[in-house]
Amino acid sequence: MTHVTEHPLVQGGRSAALATACVRGGVAAGLGLGALAVLVIAAWISSPYPDGGPVGALHVAAGIWLLAHGADLVRTDTLSGLHAPVGIVPLLLVALPVWLVHRAARDTLDPGGDTSRPRPSPGVAVAAVAGGYLLVAAGVVVYSESGPLPADLVTAGIWLPAVVVCAAAAGVWTALGRPLPGRRQAAVALRAAGLGTLTLLGGGAVAAAVSLAWHAGRAQASFDGLAGEWSGRVTVLLLVLALLPNMAVWGAAYGLGPGFTLGTGALATPLGLVGDPTVPPFPLLAALPAEGRGTWVHWATAAVPLAAALGMGLRVGRAARPWTARDAALTALGAAWGCGAAVAVLAGAAGGPLGTGRLSGFGPVWWQAGAAAVLWGACVALPVALGVRAWGRRIPRSQRPRRVPAPGPGRVAAAVAAAVGAVGAVFGRPAAASSGSAEGRPEVVTPQAPTLLEPGGGGDSDSGKGQVPGAERFSDSGPVTAPGTGPDTGHAPGTGPDTEHAPGTGPDRGRAPGTGNGLGTGPATGKDRATTTGPGGRTAAETPAGPPYTGPDVSTGPGGGPHLAGPLADPFDDPGYEPYDYLPAAWEPSAPPPPSD
Repeated sequence: MTHVTEHPLVQGGRSAALATACVRGGVAAGLGLGALAVLVIAAWISSPYPDGGPVGALHVAAGIWLLAHGADLVRTDTLSGLHAPVGIVPLLLVALPVWLVHRAARDTLDPGGDTSRPRPSPGVAVAAVAGGYLLVAAGVVVYSESGPLPADLVTAGIWLPAVVVCAAAAGVWTALGRPLPGRRQAAVALRAAGLGTLTLLGGGAVAAAVSLAWHAGRAQASFDGLAGEWSGRVTVLLLVLALLPNMAVWGAAYGLGPGFTLGTGALATPLGLVGDPTVPPFPLLAALPAEGRGTWVHWATAAVPLAAALGMGLRVGRAARPWTARDAALTALGAAWGCGAAVAVLAGAAGGPLGTGRLSGFGPVWWQAGAAAVLWGACVALPVALGVRAWGRRIPRSQRPRRVPAPGPGRVAAAVAAAVGAVGAVFGRPAAASSGSAEGRPEVVTPQAPTLLEPGGGGDSDSGKGQVPGAERFSDSGPVTAPGTGPDTGHAPGTGPDTEHAPGTGPDRGRAPGTGNGLGTGPATGKDRATTTGPGGRTAAETPAGPPYTGPDVSTGPGGGPHLAGPLADPFDDPGYEPYDYLPAAWEPSAPPPPSD
């Protein structure tokens, strides 16, 4: 029997993939540290008055690298001899280590064209890359302790691993195709929160840039006072560039309402600057508002969070058209909370201490800025999302069903006339004449006056029996007597008032030939005239009555009425008998023919 076992090369390949991921993390840490070390060494070389040797420059580079990960630094060479913390993180420096860790984790799970190389699982990749990076970071923390800017161990133990793990997880997420949560509402909320956060940062950057341009003279004076030689100015300029994202976050917090602190005794909000600010000379701090109450220029910064909330509401409302109102509201609230969380994290990273005492707090308060972002989203984004959803679900007027007006009397009469004409065409009757007017009056169907056939028909086609002299013919002005016709008019010679009979039959069928009541026989005519009760219970045409006529083909039956003879005779002596009364219907079987006499 053959046992399937895992080849040792496969196990070795997995171990090699894990080791490769660890090495990638260490290399990313080394690249970031090396890039900052090059900048610091270049600044030290270009400085006309270096304070220390290259070892001190390397210690400064290690401290700045740890500061880029969120760890606070401690200044030991103060005038008072007390250690002063430095906790404001230049956010542009954070981009370098975050991008390096992100790329290392992404490349670990994305082998490119090499599909034969084994890949670890996403969790293992994050752990391996972060582990290799943190090993190098631990050595840098130990090395910085002997320099002028050692790292605070507490903050280094909290923020440094958090930043590295989050960056590695983002890289793995990118390698997997940036999947979003399975629920549509969660994905829309995340996208809307990202849009709101970017809008806040962009608006804050614009507000800060406008204020800095307004106070350009003061900013230029502080820049010149910090450094007189070109090397020092370059260093200050690089520090200003690294703090530009911080300025955008400060501007966003200012527009949200809570503002930011300028030490423990001053607070800057759109309503005004309160307290006595303790501000060190720095070009970016020249953009701070003047002391006193705020004006409409300061109040205009509220347009920044308003635009961000409107953007979130529009994004959620457009996506929530097929959803219920409850789902749309929850999605808008989720976007508001997501934006608030992002703002709180950025506000916490953009501010921090610059010393002790009154310098222990600079920048926005993280929980106040986050709460204000959530409040703006709940008060603006939520109703906007519901309104956009309702507007998108409306039916345009061009697509609404139109009401069809009820047909008028003229249309009803025309439809009836058309139906009567169709029935007459089926049964071979003459077409009805229609009358109407051009004013839209209803057309009235007027039956034509019956016209007698020419005499000559009879019950017996060979002998000409049934020709009735003295029969009358209808005209427009009334009955006209024709030679050879009987008193009952409206019939062809030899026919009775009850039409659709064979030659030689009278009004009362079933009689013997030779009897009648003034009616002859002949070709069948239409049964389209009003009738009245005649002799023997039969109906006759409403025409001028005349003396009864007895023809040779009509006999007198029981009761004194005429009786038809021949194959169409009434086998049951029914006065209302018609030859088609006993024909089977379409759904009934055919009845056997009646017995002949």
